[in-house]
Parts: sequence; structure tokens; C-alpha cells
Amino acid sequence: MKERLPHEKGFHVSWDQIHRDARALAWRLDGHGPQDGGWRAVVAITRGGLVPAMIVARELDIRVVDTISVRSYSHQDRAAQAIVTKSPQAELMRDGDGILIVDDLVDTGKTLELVRSLYPKAHFATVYAKPQGKPLVSSYITEVSQDTWIFFPWDMALQYVEPFRGKD
Repeated sequence: MKERLPHEKGFHVSWDQIHRDARALAWRLDGHGPQDGGWRAVVAITRGGLVPAMIVARELDIRVVDTISVRSYSHQDRAAQAIVTKSPQAELMRDGDGILIVDDLVDTGKTLELVRSLYPKAHFATVYAKPQGKPLVSSYITEVSQDTWIFFPWDMALQYVEPFRGKD
């Protein structure tokens, strides 16, 4: 049997699937906020957290939405230090109490570790979680193996793919 490359162990997520999974995340979070079950705001970790955060905010009727941008690696240097490149409003965030921070995926946890250090009382929710980063997440929907590469719909284009066992 042919040896597969790491990126070939892929989990392809469609627009419909990310919508269903983000709604499931909202259902899991509904009524669990610290303010009579509600949340003061949703903060998306950009870029991947934008779509799930919008869906969660809509489902939970949260009107205050902000973003935090973190660069945790580059394709040239995956060991690079995580840095915040855009912060949410300081007066909104405080220590994170009542804030729901949403991302698409926790992988190694490097991004969430940085954001959690800034807002220790926030609730961290991701749609997908890998084992290495899972301890940093308060809520998630689906766990995938550490060596699985998730292909999100915003990163993909439709194209022909050869069958697994060769040519047509």
C-alpha cells in the first residue's frame, strides 16, 4: 500500500458542515455564560474563528462581536513565537469575564495559550480540537487526531481529484 503524506490524512469540512458544527457549538454554550447564562460579547480569533464566531453570535443573539488577531506561525518558521497583531477593545475585555472567545480549531494550543494568558476568565470555544491543544479549550464539538489536517471551505477551491486507487 502506498505511504500517505501527512497532508493526505485530511478532514474536509464543507460550508454546510461548518455551519452545522458552529450551531452545535452555540447550542452547547447556550445558557452557560456567567451573566444569567448569557455572554457579554463574542471575540473571534482571526482569521479562522470569524465564521464560527458569527454563527455562534447569531444563534445566541449576542450583538457585541470583536476580534483578536494572532500570528502563531508562518509557513517558513512553524516554531515562531505567537504574537497578537490586533487586540479587541480593552474596555470590553478586562480579564475576559463574560467573554466567549471562538476559533475554528485548536491544534497545538499555542494561539489559545497566548490569548488565555491575556484573558484568563474568558470561555474558550472551538469547533474542532486536536489532543495537544484540547486542554486549553473550555468547549468544543469534534475531536480529530493530531496528525489530521483540516481543510476548511474558505481555504479550498473545487477541482478534480484522482481516485484513491489510481486513474479513472
